[in-house]
Amino acid sequence: MPGISASGLKTQIRSYTEVSSTVLSDSVLENIILNAQYRIFRDAPIDADRKVETGNLTSGTNTLAVPAGALVVRSVQVYTATGSTFTGANTYLEKRDITFLEEYISANTSTGTPKYYAMLDTGATGAAADTSGSIIMAPTPSATFAYKLHYNKVPDLLEGNGVNYISMNFPNGLLYCCLAETYGFLKGPADMLQLYEQKYRQEMQKFGGEQLGRRRRDDYTDGEPRIPVPQQTP
Repeated sequence: MPGISASGLKTQIRSYTEVSSTVLSDSVLENIILNAQYRIFRDAPIDADRKVETGNLTSGTNTLAVPAGALVVRSVQVYTATGSTFTGANTYLEKRDITFLEEYISANTSTGTPKYYAMLDTGATGAAADTSGSIIMAPTPSATFAYKLHYNKVPDLLEGNGVNYISMNFPNGLLYCCLAETYGFLKGPADMLQLYEQKYRQEMQKFGGEQLGRRRRDDYTDGEPRIPVPQQTP
């Protein structure tokens, strides 16, 4: 099986650093691995974290709760149909700053099909939080329009002896990031920290190119990537 599990990653970190579990205990490594994962998913948006929430807006209510675990709202799509009917005319709302929405709402009290949206708040905090905040729309919905909310969720984290997308598809980058974090925790040697930091950045450049480049391209619409080959003069 490709990739690496959480327990396998701990074993590799101890093996690479030649430091035993007396210093690098499970609890210490779990924190290091957690920090590395948060760094990775903020360094490169991952396609596997792209999700879509569907539902119906509430007539007369201009706010909408963002799904639990949402990290970034990418777009909001509103259909003129109602009753969770995702066919026919639809539009993507234009994102604006909250100050724009407040000014717009104060000057336009009529309802209709929403055209703009803004992030309203960050929601509750802690393990019991059931949303990641909410958005505000204008104009206020005049009917229960169907909607699709496109967002990036916080990735599933590597725990226990499990695996996740990063550990299965970016194991070398995860290992190098963990080793850089580990040598920072051990306070040296500085050259080893720099080595694994450099290795991580090199692998992240490739991974980022895959996630933001190759996975977002299409040969039909974008054309096949071509690398110019220099001509040699005889």
